[in-house]
Amino acid sequence: MPRAVVIGGGIGGLTSGIALRRKGWDVTVLERAPKMDPVGSGLAIAANALKALDTLGLGDPIRRLSRLQGQAGIRRSDGRWLVHTTMDVAEARYGDSVVVMLRARLMEVLADALGAGHLRLGITVSGVDAESGVVRTDEGDLQADLIVAADGINSKTRQALFPEHPGPTYSGVTAWRGLIPRGDLDIRSTESWGKGLVFGVSLLADDVVYVYATDVLPAGTVFEDEREELLRRFGDWHDPIPGLLRAADPAGIIRNDVCSYDTPLPAFHRGKVALVGDAAHAMTPNLGQGACQAIEDAVVLAHLAGNAGDHLAAYTAARLERTSKVVRQSMSICKVTKLRNPVAVWLRDLGISVAAKSRPDMMLRSMDDVLSWRPPAGENGGDRGSDPAALRSGRN
Repeated sequence: MPRAVVIGGGIGGLTSGIALRRKGWDVTVLERAPKMDPVGSGLAIAANALKALDTLGLGDPIRRLSRLQGQAGIRRSDGRWLVHTTMDVAEARYGDSVVVMLRARLMEVLADALGAGHLRLGITVSGVDAESGVVRTDEGDLQADLIVAADGINSKTRQALFPEHPGPTYSGVTAWRGLIPRGDLDIRSTESWGKGLVFGVSLLADDVVYVYATDVLPAGTVFEDEREELLRRFGDWHDPIPGLLRAADPAGIIRNDVCSYDTPLPAFHRGKVALVGDAAHAMTPNLGQGACQAIEDAVVLAHLAGNAGDHLAAYTAARLERTSKVVRQSMSICKVTKLRNPVAVWLRDLGISVAAKSRPDMMLRSMDDVLSWRPPAGENGGDRGSDPAALRSGRN
């Protein structure tokens, strides 16, 4: 039985472990943290990732534990819609919708599916030998036929394999996230844009509301009271934003600077090592595709790793072009949200509104390449084989 060692117990690492186990691999997932303690936030799982999870038998459990996003779109700070669509339209177009759920709940599902015997917590990886397949840890070396590096945006494995790569770059925005009880507030999933500001609201299961916000700030800015900063910026925006912020527990609001890989890696593999998720293609959250692309990575890698020949070169061929495009598209939206000049903001909003009126399907059409992706053949009865071009485009 071939052996795989996965470095990192996040979404990409756990999904990789599950997918490889489904293909007959002996899998060990190594996680540095002593316990699974996901960041207290929500996340969106779009049609492309749901289809990938379906191949692992996890799509329906995830759907049951989540909530449909419902109406989605962009509003101004006063609440006026600039562009919007409904999830039934999206489902008709892509064969599935977008669900939102607690990150912690998703991690629980993935960890259970992997199996406790395949997850080792509190293990620090000090290095890898890409050619021999050795993973060096604080508890001894592990030998592997495949090493999956899912160790995040600051991946030590990526740094070792591609030392010339510049690594993550600050996007210019910082992001707040939090979970807030719904109470008696009327909640609709929405994202609102202002002058360099963004505020998003998503209703999760159990009447929990996930909120996120961004602002243009110097990297490393520190505030004493994060909720007060949010109220100062968004307290006069449309309902239910002020009410949510007043109901928020200040201790439950987290913030981090948003970084991404402006420069794509030359490959997602070297020797016996494959990079997945943020270690391979860290992106801004503007498309909600960070976790989704990591899930895609895992399913494609496991599919190709079972084939004869240079399977990791095929993995790079299947994933590098696609994910690089998603990274660029997400950054393009990030740049638009950073506009502060009143005239530029007015022109941006006018352009979106006019385009939406002339092309009601504009919002969905802009996501066609991302959301129309399908898992590789053999995972769901498709006919594309392991052709990297088909895996990149998702065409049938």
